[in-house]
Amino acid sequence: MPHVTIHAAKSTLSRLIARVLAGEEVVIARGSQPVAKLVPLGYAPSRRKFGALRGKLSVPPSFFKPLPPDELASWEE
Repeated sequence: MPHVTIHAAKSTLSRLIARVLAGEEVVIARGSQPVAKLVPLGYAPSRRKFGALRGKLSVPPSFFKPLPPDELASWEE
C-alpha cells in the first residue's frame, strides 16, 4: 500500500483517484505519520439497459402532425 504525503496528494489527486479506482488503496501521511486512507467506495455505476422503457411510454399520433402556423411562428422567433 503506497504512502503519499498530503502535499503530493493535493498535487496528484486525479492520478491517485485513478489508482484507487483500479483497486489500489493509498495512505495519505502528514510527514511520516499516516492520517488517512483513500479507498474505493465499493459500488459500480449501473449500466444503462437498452429498451428498459419499452412499453412504458407512448407517443400520440398528434405529435407527428405539423404545428399550426401561429404556433410555428412563435417557435421561429
